[in-house]
Formats: sequence, structure tokens, C-alpha cells
Amino acid sequence: MADEVILLDFWPSPFGVRARIALREKGVEFEYREENLREKSPLLLQMNPVHKKIPVLIHNGKPVCESMNVVQYIDEVWSDKNPLLPSDPYQRAQARFWVDFIDTKVYEPADKIWSTKGEVQEKAKKEYIEALKILESELGDKPYFEGDTFGFVDIAMTGYYMWFEASEKCGNFSIEPECPTLMASAKRCLQRDSVVNSVPDPEKIVEFAFKIRKIYCV
Repeated sequence: MADEVILLDFWPSPFGVRARIALREKGVEFEYREENLREKSPLLLQMNPVHKKIPVLIHNGKPVCESMNVVQYIDEVWSDKNPLLPSDPYQRAQARFWVDFIDTKVYEPADKIWSTKGEVQEKAKKEYIEALKILESELGDKPYFEGDTFGFVDIAMTGYYMWFEASEKCGNFSIEPECPTLMASAKRCLQRDSVVNSVPDPEKIVEFAFKIRKIYCV
């Protein structure tokens, strides 16, 4: 019997897109269900009663929550195609380290760029660029974080790559002059079929970001 794979998600989410990309990298057929985060579905509340957040991967009725936990689960279950994590234990540990860095040091200032203004936003932009420069140093001259293959850390960052344009427009700054090598890798990632078929139109994200800014009254 074929696997039943359902993804509870929200279209502009930088976290939900990670699961979409991982599933498409593996060639897994799945049912996408859009969530209204203001009126969360009974299924979402049932499948993620602790955090009540997307994404939630439901595999044959069993939920898996938290975006990079979902990506790792996908990599382990559908292990016959396009490995997302390195096979070497040390390299796997390094990949998880950088994903943790991304979801703390990149997420917090990124969130403030489109939800604040003035001195708070200026400080957030500085912290954001500083974090991106650290990532660029780790990337080095490699096409992807893990070398020649698109993988775990790249998937984590692609959620932020797809928000780069919105962040720049909300914050009135430019990322590429500060981090040209990282931007080149971002463009490379955004051209992959799995990514093209998973990320929204950048203009829609920009429109959504400014809509959210109005809600925050900034």
C-alpha cells in the first residue's frame, strides 16, 4: 500500500518550505494542505498539540513536527534518493550545528527587520548581516554548504533566501554587496527544481511582508 503523506503548511513560511523542498528532493508524492494560522484547523491542533504550529508532516497517520526535524525524518525514511545529511557523523553534527545557528542568529533579526522600524530595525539589520557573514565564511568557495551537493543546511537557509527580497525592501538595504558569495549560493539554490516548485513568487512574499508590517503598525 502506498504511503499517505500530508503536509500541513502555510505558503509564505520559511519553515514550511523546508519540508516542501525535502519532499520534492526525494520525489515523494504528498498532499499539501494550507493552514489558516489565525483559525487553526482541528487537524493541526490534533497533530501538533504542543506547539500548534506548521509545518506538520503526517506520514501514514503519524505526525512529525518542527521543520528541520521533519527534513531529517524525510531523509531517513526515503533514504534511497538524494541524501540530505552527510553520511559522516562529524559532518552530520556540523550540519546540525549550523542549522541551529541559522534558526537563532538569523531568525531573530530577520523577524525584526519586517516587524519593526527605527533604531530597533537598524540594530536588527546589523545583526542580520553579521550572521550572514559568518555563514558566508563557513560556505567559503563551495557551491553549497556541504560541498558539491545541495543538502540539510542549504534547505534550512533557502527558507530565508526566499525572504531576502522582502527583507531588503522592508529594511531598505541590500544583502549582496555585503555577502556576495552567500548570495551566489542563494541564487543557485533558488534555481533548483525542488525549490522552484516549492517557493512562492518573491513579489507575493514582499506584498505579504508589507501587509504584516501594517498589522504591526510600522
